[in-house]
Amino acid sequence: MIRLNAAAPDFASRFAALVGARREADADVSRDVAAILARVRAEGDAALADYTRRFDGHALDAWRIDPAECRKALQALEPGLRSALELAAERIAAYHEQQRPANRDETDALGVRIGARWTPVEAAGLYVPGGRAAYPSSLLMNAIPAKVAGVDRLVIATPTPG
Repeated sequence: MIRLNAAAPDFASRFAALVGARREADADVSRDVAAILARVRAEGDAALADYTRRFDGHALDAWRIDPAECRKALQALEPGLRSALELAAERIAAYHEQQRPANRDETDALGVRIGARWTPVEAAGLYVPGGRAAYPSSLLMNAIPAKVAGVDRLVIATPTPG
């Protein structure tokens, strides 16, 4: 930890060094991100699979989890846990149903038609944390409101195992 004291005689030089180091690191990060994006644009999924193997130590055999595998995992849940998750899902859906905006189509006192139409996005990307913060509620609290809103396609990303 770096501690700066604004009253210290060397504050200005220490603060400038701290800010300068940050700018240098930001430039390095920007350069690295640009290189990664360029490679993914050029090579597509092959680049993503390589980065996953290199950085996460995970061989990406499939980009999706087979629905049959999902059903099998659901059926294997301990009944009390499954019941708790299903109750949570019902309550989350009920709560978010109440938040859905209503379409409006009216004619005001001057005869002008006014209103609003709400249309969900077609797809949404969700990030579900892993590691020590791997909670089923993270998925439920992201996916259920999106589905209640009418989003047809959800793509979920989560850290690789380990």
